[in-house]
Amino acid sequence: MGSGSSGLAFESEGGSGSSPSRPNLDDVPESCVSSIFMYLDPPDICKLAKLNKTFHGASLADFVWETKLPSNYKFLVEKVLGQSPESLSKKEIYARLCQPNCFDDGTKQVWLDKSSGKICVAVSYKALRITGIDDRRYWNHISSEESRFSTIAYLQQIWWFEVGGELEFEFPGGTYSLLFRLQLGKPSKKLGRRTCNGDRVHGWDIKPVRFQLSTSNGQQASSECYLHQQGNWGHHHVGDFVVDSTNAGPLKLKFSMMQIDCTHTKGGVCLDSVLICPSEFRENLKQF
Repeated sequence: MGSGSSGLAFESEGGSGSSPSRPNLDDVPESCVSSIFMYLDPPDICKLAKLNKTFHGASLADFVWETKLPSNYKFLVEKVLGQSPESLSKKEIYARLCQPNCFDDGTKQVWLDKSSGKICVAVSYKALRITGIDDRRYWNHISSEESRFSTIAYLQQIWWFEVGGELEFEFPGGTYSLLFRLQLGKPSKKLGRRTCNGDRVHGWDIKPVRFQLSTSNGQQASSECYLHQQGNWGHHHVGDFVVDSTNAGPLKLKFSMMQIDCTHTKGGVCLDSVLICPSEFRENLKQF
């Protein structure tokens, strides 16, 4: 009798009908979730937003995404997106800036790295000053799926090789690298497979190409290298520059590459663009 009574008592206390419900994710206040999201990377926030309505609502909070946006996001929204920063949510701004956005008549692109929110900029060869670019005896314009701008410049042959460019842009604080994207050999497709014709490649192993970079606040960098690797795109590092986070405002860059020894001709090189990215991204340039 005693054992039976204790058994009934256990069932009535622990039965499903009277036990209090256990706490679950739906019980976490949205404000608490938003506070946690501030410390997570954007891809993780987007994954967690799929858990339930609370997490989804928390993922929309402006104060969460403002911590992920670069300090110059208002400049980017106005210059690149052509809108007022106040007309868009911070999450929408982040999502749109993570896409490649063209500006200056489509000759330049800017985008944010999805994980870190750091800025990258690409400048098409069409925005550069190139000796002889309008003379088809020297240069050809080739459509290419391998370029983010869909077109590359191919040099057949020239005596004086010189390429220069400028960019005025507002960068967030940090250290950035500037690189030229080049390839020796003319790319094409044959029977659906990529090929590269190196018949016209010459002159790049005689004298090195000289790269130069200067900024409007007095920074300078230069480098030299021989071009020798055929058939694959390569990023040739010109130099680095530092942006002080306390000095907001546009910075003007001037950059160039040249091989102007007129004792020999050179040719067979493809020029795609100039890339400016955070210096730590140089370890994984294949993504560009």
